[in-house]
Amino acid sequence: MGIIKSFKIKNFKDKQTIIELKNISKSFGMRRVLDNINININEGEILGILGPNGAGKSTILKTIIGIEDPDFGEILINDQDISKIPIYLRSGKFKLGYIPQRGGAIMDLTLRDNLQMVSEIHLKDKEEINAKVTNLISQFNFEDVLSVKAKNLSGGQFKRCVIAMALINDPKIMLLDEIFSALDLKTIYMLKQLIINLRSYRGITCIMVDHLARDLLECADRSLILSDGKIVAEGKSEEIINNKLAKEVYFGSEFNLK
Repeated sequence: MGIIKSFKIKNFKDKQTIIELKNISKSFGMRRVLDNINININEGEILGILGPNGAGKSTILKTIIGIEDPDFGEILINDQDISKIPIYLRSGKFKLGYIPQRGGAIMDLTLRDNLQMVSEIHLKDKEEINAKVTNLISQFNFEDVLSVKAKNLSGGQFKRCVIAMALINDPKIMLLDEIFSALDLKTIYMLKQLIINLRSYRGITCIMVDHLARDLLECADRSLILSDGKIVAEGKSEEIINNKLAKEVYFGSEFNLK
């Protein structure tokens, strides 16, 4: 765990805000999922979002990427309101990468074909496409599973495939929804290192949602707790697990990072 913690950014005073959610509200029918949410996310930050089921965690990611439209409020990237920009333009123009909780690849295509398909969507030059795919294959050590269909990949291989697909567009912001779900401990540890490397070596801002609080807190620079559509606590890992309200609505009295 020391390797992971050694990469964490300790100070954001000199960092610029890259994403700002201003007064975001979202309802589904009569149920208010997000209630006047305000969040500033710094460039190069790993932000963790935790909370009970139905608290609105994944909805925040979906409003940023454009799957869901907020009822009220603004979503700003580099001070530009993207709230009315359609999803197919939003990801390319503002360099957003999205790792959904489930899916993210074409199940009947091989790993190589999934990488090739996304490359051909974003890139036009054939040599650039081949170079991008080859580079990702090498970076992620995919050589032994290139011809395996996505539906036959292990959980860890599939998550790495979807992350590699998201990197083809050279994102500045990565949205990660339940990335640790249903994975073994070794794979979770590998993914935590990968997420931190996205920030440390590529400068990517990451926003993570997960139910595995301990794993999320180990790699997040800052986290917030949602409950009933509102932010009830915010801070670094050590601060947030000792927050009285966070304990009451989410962690309980016995949770620790050991």
